[in-house]
Amino acid sequence: MEESNQFKRVIAHAKEYGFVFPSSEIYDGLSAVYDYGPHGVELKNNIKEYWWKAMVEGYQEIVGIDSAIFMHPTTWKASGHVDAFNDPLIENKDSNKRYRADVLIENHIKKIEAKIEKEILKAAKKWGQQFDRSTFINTSQRVIGYQIKINEIEKRFSSSMKKGDFLDMKLLIEECGIACPDSGSKNWSDIKQFNLMFQTKLGAAQKRASDLYMRPETAQGIFLNYLNVQKTSRLKIPFGIAQIGKAFRNEIVARQFIFRMREFEQMEMQYFIPPGSQQEWYSFWKAARLKWHHAMGLDKENYQFHDHINLAHYADDATDIEFKFPFGFKELEGIHSRTDFDLSSHQTFSGKKISYFDPFTNKTYTPFVIETSIGLDRMFLAIYSACLKEQTLEDASKRIVFELPPYLAPVKLAILPLVNKEELVGFAQEINDKLQWEWAISLDVKDTIGKRYRRQDAIGTPYCVTIDFDSLDDGKVTLRNRDSMKQERIAIDRIKQVVAHKVDMISALKTL
Repeated sequence: MEESNQFKRVIAHAKEYGFVFPSSEIYDGLSAVYDYGPHGVELKNNIKEYWWKAMVEGYQEIVGIDSAIFMHPTTWKASGHVDAFNDPLIENKDSNKRYRADVLIENHIKKIEAKIEKEILKAAKKWGQQFDRSTFINTSQRVIGYQIKINEIEKRFSSSMKKGDFLDMKLLIEECGIACPDSGSKNWSDIKQFNLMFQTKLGAAQKRASDLYMRPETAQGIFLNYLNVQKTSRLKIPFGIAQIGKAFRNEIVARQFIFRMREFEQMEMQYFIPPGSQQEWYSFWKAARLKWHHAMGLDKENYQFHDHINLAHYADDATDIEFKFPFGFKELEGIHSRTDFDLSSHQTFSGKKISYFDPFTNKTYTPFVIETSIGLDRMFLAIYSACLKEQTLEDASKRIVFELPPYLAPVKLAILPLVNKEELVGFAQEINDKLQWEWAISLDVKDTIGKRYRRQDAIGTPYCVTIDFDSLDDGKVTLRNRDSMKQERIAIDRIKQVVAHKVDMISALKTL
């Protein structure tokens, strides 16, 4: 499937099978806001559980919290969000479409990188086993020229971002010949700053109400609770605090389905470390987080690291784990070395001492922080994009199969009477009643058995058991595997044992 067709298929499938709906659809929807349906919320909760078990239960020194969405407004002044949480907005005068200027430049760089890859693939095909990638990259004049161009753009772009020189950034866009993705027009407006935070009010009386912000990230709730958690949990550095929660950003461009939304969910962990050890722990968490992603069994070629050209005001190093979505490699998870910026800043603004006495060194210091931050909705979309397949079978018929890791599947087991007859349905109900507290189960009696298999394949159910008239006599059912479509006859009292082994999340996590 072509990438654009795959993305359309994902969006259509998500709605048809109860995973994701446009929010407020009966009122024609709300831009970049979505609701998760019955199967979507199950998949989303399973992803949360997979992350939480790995991050919190998998490390003795990491604990969880659930901080409030509303925080004291000074929080966002101290964190830098009031002054620095801005994106460079540029508008195309012909299409009236708004874009992030930095994203336009980054996408242009990626197009040049794609040209380099094209040259490498052509040479590899020409020279076969004699081809040496490194030698070719360092000797091909065309590739060297492309790389020089990338380096020049990155250097100028980085300088413009650091200086806040939007005039030069606009000139760079024009000199690179960057066009509006929608219209092809190169008629650009000037660039201006756009703050991404949503404002609201606290209080019943409008005149007395205080200005508040909807949190644009969950991290600050962790930093504000650092002292409470450290003291009550009696944790010694290094240790981490994790949480899953909603965040809100008034995005300039909120497109690409659930990839970029104005209301979204994050899974974040802040790891507190001694000053000077940040490179060691930064490398550790880069490797650990990539291993977590790989453990799901999706193609490893779907992942790559992308180091930041321009670092945020709080960071001394940062990288993204990018995933190959149907629309290209995009950020999935960020790993950031945040220095001691956050705790030191909150100490300054609050006037409260935020430090740590290290009993091993007899020194008092403000901890440094390594952050891992992953968008839950993006993780949902990444898994969806990679696992939704269309297959042509031996009889030339086609099926849609959602090849989710079994432990993430919204429904673990479907119980299917062969036909809609009272005695078979009753027997199926008895099996359902015995197993309903084990996993999410679907008792499906409508339509032919073939259609029901296809429906379960499409929602990702890894196993189906079919009850036929022989089952009433021999106490056996037919167990069908979603991926291989192979069937085996097993005793009813073995269903729990066989399926539990296949859908066990803990077994997957133990490979980490």
